[in-house]
Amino acid sequence: MSVRLVWCLVLSLLLGAAVARGDDTGAASTRLRSVQADFTQEKHLKILARPLISQGTLAFQAPGSLRWEYLRPIHTVLLLHDGRIDKLIERDGRFERDNGAGVDAMRTVLQDIGSWLDGRFSDNPLFAVNRTGAQTLVLTPKEPGLETVIKRIELRLGAQEGVVDRIAIVEGDAAVTVLTFSGVVLNRDIPAQRFATP
Repeated sequence: MSVRLVWCLVLSLLLGAAVARGDDTGAASTRLRSVQADFTQEKHLKILARPLISQGTLAFQAPGSLRWEYLRPIHTVLLLHDGRIDKLIERDGRFERDNGAGVDAMRTVLQDIGSWLDGRFSDNPLFAVNRTGAQTLVLTPKEPGLETVIKRIELRLGAQEGVVDRIAIVEGDAAVTVLTFSGVVLNRDIPAQRFATP
């Protein structure tokens, strides 16, 4: 999965939490301080007989610390802390920094996270948001350029306020990425070392 798509997932997760806690849509208000969860990612492609499956964890601490970690099949860590962004890949038991073009794309997306966490949904320059049911949101790109990468993002909100159970990113007719979240913990302080470079 590309770094750009991963950060769109993060965007989706944060948007879903913002909607669930209260904004333009009229839901009850709760202050989101942190999110921790396990996830399973399935990449469905028309050319594959079975989806590609990855598993990992995420940790977010307001106002802007994030650890998105793929544990398998390839151990990869995306970190945001103190304004620094790192992408690390484990090779031969050691982490190596990846400073490719994707890291610059992450910086662009991260500029707007603060407004999303504050529940300022209508300020989102990237996506239009529509509620299609009590538990379902659909995000569609506002810009034609983004539409070539992502057709839409579907979020299924969980029964627990502020929790997104499932995200489906439709990249095209033959490509869908589905993330399912479990073990979600909200508003528990996360030690700063969790966001340190390994």
